[in-house]
Amino acid sequence: MFSLMLQGGRRSRELHQWRNLNLLLQNGSAFTESFSSVVATAKDLSLEDDRKRKTFTVSYLIDSLGLTTKLAESISMKANFDEKGNPDSVLKLLRSYGFKDSQISSIIATYPRFLVESPEKSLRAKLHFLKLNGASSSELTEIVSKVPKILGKRGGKWIIHYYDYVKEILQDQDTSSSSKRKQTNRNRNVSVLRELGVPQRLLLNLLISRAKPVCGKERFEESVKKIVEMGFDPKSPKFVNALYVFYELSDKTIEEKVNAYKRLGLSLDEVWAVFKKWPFSLKYSEKKIIQTFETLKRVGLTGDEVCLMVKRYPECVGTSEEKIVKSVETFLELGFTKDEFVMIIKRHPQCIGLAADSVKRKTEFLVKTMGWPLKVVASTPIVLGFSLEKFVLPRCNVIKALLSNGLIGEIPAISSVLTSPKLKFLKLFVENHQDVLPELNSIFTGDIM
Repeated sequence: MFSLMLQGGRRSRELHQWRNLNLLLQNGSAFTESFSSVVATAKDLSLEDDRKRKTFTVSYLIDSLGLTTKLAESISMKANFDEKGNPDSVLKLLRSYGFKDSQISSIIATYPRFLVESPEKSLRAKLHFLKLNGASSSELTEIVSKVPKILGKRGGKWIIHYYDYVKEILQDQDTSSSSKRKQTNRNRNVSVLRELGVPQRLLLNLLISRAKPVCGKERFEESVKKIVEMGFDPKSPKFVNALYVFYELSDKTIEEKVNAYKRLGLSLDEVWAVFKKWPFSLKYSEKKIIQTFETLKRVGLTGDEVCLMVKRYPECVGTSEEKIVKSVETFLELGFTKDEFVMIIKRHPQCIGLAADSVKRKTEFLVKTMGWPLKVVASTPIVLGFSLEKFVLPRCNVIKALLSNGLIGEIPAISSVLTSPKLKFLKLFVENHQDVLPELNSIFTGDIM
């Protein structure tokens, strides 16, 4: 009974989403008024709070661990906070076990949630368990920082099990010790992958995966043979991802999924080209693959356009229906028309996966601050994927300086400002005007705001 209630509630939410989406699609033109007419809502306030938390998190990670802005921003998208009490406790705990800041960075990048969870309830217990089972401080810090996913395992038995796996493989790098050890499927398979050129960081993560693709024999050999014949680069994560797929799925299951793509409009060659671009395209169920195609058609794309989108950006297959609907709502609420939204995801499919607050911040800046019309942004949607702070602002600050000093009469085309190669941009907008405005280069680098 309870499961039926849950299913009914989920279905009700889905219907509500689609009703809202249909209203937005039918009345898209109603959203094309100026940004000044948009009334602040509770949603806007929530986005603002979220933005402040992410900004605080980024500053904290840069100051406390010396992370790059890019990595700090990536972590803040998965876990963020507005007080430093808990993250301070996490860093203090890890340092007390001998972890260096570079090693802590590796752990936090893999499991950002540790920053917002109580260290006493999860992290300390796992580290203490490993110490009780004989791990020395130097060994513990080396192994855990190389394979932080060990800390994501639940239950002491599994933690020590995978810890010993990794420890054994690291020791096997010493030929003298590996020659004395009994050869298991795992050791033999790891040696095969090493000889093919699979890097250590990818090998170690393979060891603790639930699928255990390095523990079999015939299935492992068949899978590796297929991947090598398809031309995957052993140094690339795609090689390992393809190994997961071939090892986990039977030939019959793979054939069924390939046929699902073919029924939806892709040729056999195109299906395998998509797989080579993103191996996980065959991990999803037939139901999920079909659902994604139907959802994209529901928001305005034709069948051929969906196929083209999948070929250009296979990751869209894994995008949830909810996220696609949310993306449509975000763009239409910002003032883009339905046709402009379709053009945006046709030209730059990655836009379907962008966070709502990121799209809003960038669109508001480009339209309200810089003065480019919405239709211009829609025609060059790749700009919405650029970092606002690291890429868009430096270039736009140069343009604003040129305009305010009368060195150019009007704002240039968005493509020449934001999609030109760096050297071309510098020549056109910095070097050509540096005699009159010598501080332009400092404005571009951020030394002068």
